[in-house]
Amino acid sequence: MDLILWRHAEAEEARDGDDDLQRPLTGRGEKQATRMAAWLDRQLPEGLRVMVSPALRTEQTARALGRKFKLRAELLPGGPVQDVLELAQWPRSRGAVLVVGHQPMLGEMAALLLGMTASQCAIRKGSVWWLRHRRRQDLEETILLSVQSPDFL
Repeated sequence: MDLILWRHAEAEEARDGDDDLQRPLTGRGEKQATRMAAWLDRQLPEGLRVMVSPALRTEQTARALGRKFKLRAELLPGGPVQDVLELAQWPRSRGAVLVVGHQPMLGEMAALLLGMTASQCAIRKGSVWWLRHRRRQDLEETILLSVQSPDFL
């Protein structure tokens, strides 16, 4: 199973009284989402499931990919990592799942799966971390296939 974690691209800063979930991408964020979506589109397998936080900035990031996606409240900021792993059916599902979400949840998820502490893993805005679960002989392992930043594509 592949689990692809995509942090939303750069968004407008929150202002007092604004709804955090309604913050849109900046112009730079729109470019980041477009660049990363172009890279992802060349890499992603058929049958991919895409799950997206219902925050505006994550929806805008996911829309750049041009594929169908489902909004999932479990991906809102502050949600438990275990709920997202269960939603993705990690590691028992076949195929690939793309999760478009937020920090620190995505970093915590990557850290947990790679055997690191949560503070050791921060995912930059607009970046993708691609993880794979596999079984070799009788050993199950998670490997990090790729880390891509839209600022370096």
